[in-house]
Amino acid sequence: MVVILILGSGPSVIDCKGWDKGGFDRIVAINNAWRVRPDWDDLVHPDDFPNDRKPLAVSATQRVITSAAYVPAQNDFGGFVYAGGTMAFTAGYWALHALKPSVMAFLGCDMVYPVTGPTHFYGTGTPDPLRQDVSLRSLPAKSARLQIMAARMGCACVNLSTADSQLVFPRAAVGSLPRAPLPFRQDIAARADQEEARLNYYVPSGKYWKDESRFDPTVIDALDQMWLSAVQNSLSS
Repeated sequence: MVVILILGSGPSVIDCKGWDKGGFDRIVAINNAWRVRPDWDDLVHPDDFPNDRKPLAVSATQRVITSAAYVPAQNDFGGFVYAGGTMAFTAGYWALHALKPSVMAFLGCDMVYPVTGPTHFYGTGTPDPLRQDVSLRSLPAKSARLQIMAARMGCACVNLSTADSQLVFPRAAVGSLPRAPLPFRQDIAARADQEEARLNYYVPSGKYWKDESRFDPTVIDALDQMWLSAVQNSLSS
């Protein structure tokens, strides 16, 4: 059983500071989250991540994952338009592709940004997932899609945060992680697969924003609802 902890920059990420790393096979940090724990294994960040926010030193056992690795990985799962162009989902698809986990446990990836108070563990940051972006019209739907793609590989996605969240993953605690993914509506997910293939909204470079004029947002909205209902129906049945 391979358990991966994926850390985002939400305020809840600091909950993991005292956790024993022995409960996880690898810790994947996204962007600034490497600052939360020095024992991270993989740091995933975009190519334009500022140099002054990168770690000063990387040990021999740590890796920095950039677009050269995560774009091909996310392309293997349909590409950025379908999977979602925010680093939380990108890190999830990369981990699913590269690490073959049994459980992906997310913390600090809730993507909820209050008007007042801290939005990130280091204070106030830029809420990138709320930007105008054709790939991010429904964050819950994108998380549902990731959950289903992971389940097909025998991997459970869970949310370790207790805060409000855009993720639809089931909540879990460190000491009671699931041993198998939740079921989902395979018939609905299969129709979503077929719709993705029909639309062919695929950009091999990963730079989908350069080709955005050919994507129909209303069609993407309908597709997102398929993925969301495939999870919601399984949870209510």
